[in-house]
Amino acid sequence: MTEEQVLIKKYSNRKLYDLNRSRYVTLEEIAEMIRQGRQVKIVDADSQEDLTNITLVQILLEEEKRRNLLPVAFLHRLIKYGEMYQDVFRQYLSSSMDAMFSVQREAKKGMEQWTKLGGLDEMAPSGEPAIRENPANVKAELDALKEKLTELEKKLGL
Repeated sequence: MTEEQVLIKKYSNRKLYDLNRSRYVTLEEIAEMIRQGRQVKIVDADSQEDLTNITLVQILLEEEKRRNLLPVAFLHRLIKYGEMYQDVFRQYLSSSMDAMFSVQREAKKGMEQWTKLGGLDEMAPSGEPAIRENPANVKAELDALKEKLTELEKKLGL
């Protein structure tokens, strides 16, 4: 998806203005844009300083209030060990996220191939894909998927 980047100006009164849609937006609306795959850039209205990073962290903090995303012990260590630990964490998180997205792409590809090979009928009454009645084919496909998953887990160090 190659969408135009959403440019948002942050004013001194903390209001966020989406220049693409010519309207004010909330942090939750920015989070939703990102969930939809859009890229956002937030700049200070006066100085043009890039505030994207700090605003995205603010969105995460708001989500942390609601769902406790990170364990307290982890947050203590992150603060205690300073920049060295933060850099290691940033690199680990980035590589883990890349690996997770790779696993998702591979799983999607596998499901598409399986569907092309006739591994799935139309849809069952429940709305879920219905597996054909050939247990040998299903077992072979599951074994192949398990093998791919094991390989990916090894790459991730799990």
